[in-house]
Amino acid sequence: MRMVFRWFGTGNDTVSLAQIRQIPGVEGIVWALHHLPAGEVWPLEEIMKVKEEADAFGLHLEVVESVNVHEDIKLGRPSRDRYIENYKQTIEHLAKVGVKTICYNFMPVFDWVRTDLHKELPDGSTAMFYEKQKIDKIDPKELINKINENPNFTMPGWEPERLAHLSKLFESYRGVTEEHLLENLKYFLDEIIPVAERYGIRMALHPDDPPWSIFGLPRIVGTHDQLRRILQLVDSPYHGLTLCTGSLGANPQNDLAAMIREFADRIPFVHIRNIRRYDNGDFIETSHRVTDGSIDIPGVVRALHEVNFQGYARPDHGRQIWDEECRPGYGLYDRALGIMYLWGIWDSLQRS
Repeated sequence: MRMVFRWFGTGNDTVSLAQIRQIPGVEGIVWALHHLPAGEVWPLEEIMKVKEEADAFGLHLEVVESVNVHEDIKLGRPSRDRYIENYKQTIEHLAKVGVKTICYNFMPVFDWVRTDLHKELPDGSTAMFYEKQKIDKIDPKELINKINENPNFTMPGWEPERLAHLSKLFESYRGVTEEHLLENLKYFLDEIIPVAERYGIRMALHPDDPPWSIFGLPRIVGTHDQLRRILQLVDSPYHGLTLCTGSLGANPQNDLAAMIREFADRIPFVHIRNIRRYDNGDFIETSHRVTDGSIDIPGVVRALHEVNFQGYARPDHGRQIWDEECRPGYGLYDRALGIMYLWGIWDSLQRS
């Protein structure tokens, strides 16, 4: 297991590379050019700037999260070919700085959904919260305003410029079924995977978050059977998954350890976080400790150890603790605590 840490870039993150380097066992950053709209080619000179920054602190750039997929690709519009060609060029540029894994998603319109970014937990910390009843009733535009109410910390996947034409986006997806979306994913993969193979970069599809339909939009990456079907679309080790315990774990029917054991050779990247599920469909993110949530984190790490997992792992969203001012879910303190919890489990398995 190779530990990495998500970083949003100089001037866009409260956590510094100097701090990341001090977390035991962290060898690289999970990064992206967040200011670029989906569909644009990532310029090599901008990529090289990030490499220079990371090199100065002995951190690698082997994992990118994410090269966003343009909505025209998801919708299967004629213009998708132009955006796919841009994607291929970006893969070529990323290979020049040693990138080995690209995490991406195929979620229509919204990358992820929460109703509260600062829900208070009993210990006084705050965390991101999903309230099912609110989602069932809220206007998506109202949700966008809520997510982006703090202009200092734009949330990945909720960039205001990307969602500025929300009504048109929803209209575009009218009549698009899960089968249509799956067909469009296959078209994308058929084009992209040969290029990824050529440059030695593994594509790692992130699950839907949460793993069910919201606002009537189709979603196809949320269950064991769906993951299996998606991996069968293209038979290549370069077509893989980002196994996210928080996303998939929101559905109590998902057996995360079983997924790891079945798809082991197709998982180059894992996101490990804990959530507490409630019977009414709500869930809140918690510390990584198993007793704080509903996810069997030791069981997940044990399954990774059993399959001799040698890919990348990162602690996913943390709580905001100790009065830290940071992007919700992406502070230093709780994610660093999470890393040490994960290493503790891993090290105990190694010794036994």
